[in-house]
Amino acid sequence: MIGYIKVDEVAEKWNVSSRHVQRLCIEGFIKGAVKFGNTWAIPVDAEKPTRTGKLKPGRKPKTSEGE
Repeated sequence: MIGYIKVDEVAEKWNVSSRHVQRLCIEGFIKGAVKFGNTWAIPVDAEKPTRTGKLKPGRKPKTSEGE
C-alpha cells in the first residue's frame, strides 16, 4: 500500500522494538494505523508518540531520597 509502512520499518525508524510499536497501535497511540488481518499498516508520516507521564496501575511515583 502506498503511504503506509510496516511495524518493523517503524520500529527501526523510531529505534524501538516491533512489539512496542504493535502495542502503540493496539492502544490507539499511532494516529491512522490500520490493521489488515495480522498486519498493521502505519502512515509514513506518523509521529512517534510521547510519554504521557501516567503510571501503570499499582505503581507509586518516585520520590527524592531526601524525603
